[in-house]
Amino acid sequence: MAQDKIKQKDAVKQAQVVDMDEHQKTKEPRKLEMFLVTLPTAVKKFADTPDMKKSDRKYKDPSEEPYGLGSLVFPCLQRFNNVKSFLTLSFLAVVAHSMIFALVDQSIKLYVAQLSPSRIEEYLMDTSDNFVAFLFSMFVAHFGGRGNRANWVAAGCFLTGIAAIVFAVPFLNFEIIKLSVVKEELCEEGKLPKVCEPTVLPHKSICIFIFIFGQCLHGIAGLPLYILATSFIFDHVPTNSSGLYIALVDAALGVGYCLGFIGGMLNFKMSAQEVMQAVGHRQRIRILQRGWWRTFIFVAVFAFCTTLPLLGFPSSLPGARQIRLEKSQEPPTFDRRLKNKEIKNNLKSVLHATWCLIRNPLVLSQVVCKFTEFTTFKSSAVFLPQYLQTRFLIRPSSASMLTGVFILPGSIFGHFFGGFIVHRMQMNNKNKLKFLVVASFVSIVLFLLTFFVECEISKFAGINDDYDRLGIIGNLTAPCNVPCGCTTSEYNPVCGRDETQYFSPCFAGCKATKKLRKEKTYYNCSCIKEGLTTADNEGQYIDAVSGTCNTRCLTLPLFFAFYFTATFLSSFCSIPSALIVIQSVPTSWNSMSLGLMSTVWRFTGSVPAPILFAATSDFTCQFWGINECGEKVRCWIYNTENLVYTFKTVWINMQILSGLSCLYGVYRHDYVVKGDGKKAEEK
Repeated sequence: MAQDKIKQKDAVKQAQVVDMDEHQKTKEPRKLEMFLVTLPTAVKKFADTPDMKKSDRKYKDPSEEPYGLGSLVFPCLQRFNNVKSFLTLSFLAVVAHSMIFALVDQSIKLYVAQLSPSRIEEYLMDTSDNFVAFLFSMFVAHFGGRGNRANWVAAGCFLTGIAAIVFAVPFLNFEIIKLSVVKEELCEEGKLPKVCEPTVLPHKSICIFIFIFGQCLHGIAGLPLYILATSFIFDHVPTNSSGLYIALVDAALGVGYCLGFIGGMLNFKMSAQEVMQAVGHRQRIRILQRGWWRTFIFVAVFAFCTTLPLLGFPSSLPGARQIRLEKSQEPPTFDRRLKNKEIKNNLKSVLHATWCLIRNPLVLSQVVCKFTEFTTFKSSAVFLPQYLQTRFLIRPSSASMLTGVFILPGSIFGHFFGGFIVHRMQMNNKNKLKFLVVASFVSIVLFLLTFFVECEISKFAGINDDYDRLGIIGNLTAPCNVPCGCTTSEYNPVCGRDETQYFSPCFAGCKATKKLRKEKTYYNCSCIKEGLTTADNEGQYIDAVSGTCNTRCLTLPLFFAFYFTATFLSSFCSIPSALIVIQSVPTSWNSMSLGLMSTVWRFTGSVPAPILFAATSDFTCQFWGINECGEKVRCWIYNTENLVYTFKTVWINMQILSGLSCLYGVYRHDYVVKGDGKKAEEK
């Protein structure tokens, strides 16, 4: 009997500890409680509505509340008061947010082409969302983690809609897309060079300011979606299932980006006939830009429709207490130094908590993994199109499309299967770290195999061919095209009948052009003197056709197979890293640990990464596109050796750093969780 009483007391104490170790630690009386006693009582008497908090047995804990908006509680909606419904709505919210990511990336290209912003303006347009998110990550993690996280996610979704409306404003009120007739550059002897005329755009500054403001809103809006939603889901599912649930939400990021990318590409394809039939300049501008603002407004409406259902979720779902109790009975996985530590609501306590998280080897190693994953993906997005242009002579537009087709699905599937494998194998933190080490080093091997895939490259006049000994390798100009007055402002490759590729029809010395069926043909090309000639329908002999020469590269699919698999494996760390970070701290620290991870990789995305990749452009570029004012606009051709060296260095070093950081986590795991190794063995 005495032993039974002792066991009963221990169980009560354990339940009390579990109750205290949750996000809602405030001891202040709820202001809503008074309201729930007055108005709902009258409503119940009038409508005979059952009291959900008293009649439903599944609300065993005071913090587990029914689904509803304040005092408006509808019995028919209680079937949605579960983690699966929250997961679905979070998925839709992340889809809306990530659609803006893709639309913004394409809008920046449009702004750069039409408004010619300075380098500083372009840098701010590209990185302002990451920089603002870096500043506010810990703030949202701390205060959002102590409040109703579902409401914070709803606020983030609402702010996503506001950001989409802000992005749509310039396309509604200002002329972004300028009407211009693009004249193809042919060889014209005695042609006068274009005069440098400064373009005065009165609305340029305000459009860039509105765009940067929208980026700031977009950056803040994503913090509750990626930090608080993840910790909320983790707290309401069993530990073994958390990997699958979080992987599903993370997959929404890739799905939304793909949808946004498709929507943006459709905006570039406008009906020329409808534009020409429009009456007046203003009407034509509206037709040209209506696809952009309509797409952003659609995203805003989609985000607003997701906001209202998210507001109905309580701070704790039914069954949360039972899940916390089950997790408390599992072997400890968090840093023993953080046991019984609380984060108080003041700046000193937040800074101390941040320092404690940085000193946690498990958290620190996974923060480094997140940094390396982001930099690896960014390097693929930057260097892979350049590598395809240089190594396989693929046009820039086709190279960018192929890059998106392979690295986006590879990253999406990598994130999902990283979480799925952890879920199916039911790995503990130590095994997750070992799993990430293996994935990192295998991805390096597959990445290195891509550089052994070579093709027979066609001759490129001025790049790897010297115009049949009449020119110099490294110089596009030769005696046959000197009188033409060619420029490198536009890259428009043509393939001659001599099976040599030229930078443009002008550098091939072509003086005339026609459009036959779906391709353009060129005639009277002074630099093309060899090869078989074919005549068109009018009997004129064709010297060149538009596009790059067919390299007959049968091994190119093998290159993409290796690269896709390497990207797939390098993306495995996303979900396991988040799980390790969450499980390496007490439950009340979950949001703060994810906030620290977000702070580091957002800082990486806003400061060092853009500067690093901008600096490599000067090192790897061989031929710049120069406008009439003598300014470098963009790089068309890259130096193969420098590009391969830079690409390999960044990609491989990031994966080595990821593997070594996980090995460090494996080495320190037992000490962090159990204490001194010898003492752990004795126990």
